[in-house]
Amino acid sequence: MAHWTEYLVFETRAPREFLNITERVRAVVKASGVRDGMVLVSSMHITSAVYVNDNESGLLRDIAAWADRLAPPGEYEHHHTGESNGDAHLKNLLLGHQVIVPVTGGDLDLGPWEQVFYAEFDGQRRKRVVVKVLGD
Repeated sequence: MAHWTEYLVFETRAPREFLNITERVRAVVKASGVRDGMVLVSSMHITSAVYVNDNESGLLRDIAAWADRLAPPGEYEHHHTGESNGDAHLKNLLLGHQVIVPVTGGDLDLGPWEQVFYAEFDGQRRKRVVVKVLGD
């Protein structure tokens, strides 16, 4: 079984951003030479998320609003440790830490509207996502 690992680096301009990283993940898969297998895309930070969904601007706003309703900015026990990003940690739990996408014929095997997203909830500093391709 072949394997390939690359790291994507992000430094968002805003504390919260949603980035479509599909083409960057696709480039890693192509570079790996894997024709059939899977790719793991995993945030290496607990205040961001990786998920698969539609790249539609209204939906992206809906996701942000939904996450804010379930984990609103505000006071959290976590803040008593000197941090101020308690809601970002909870949003990671809501949207997910990582995804696995099938690889078929050397490309991402996504549905017609599916895209891979990196969601940042405590940005403006360097963050990484690991992309690990496994297969034949």
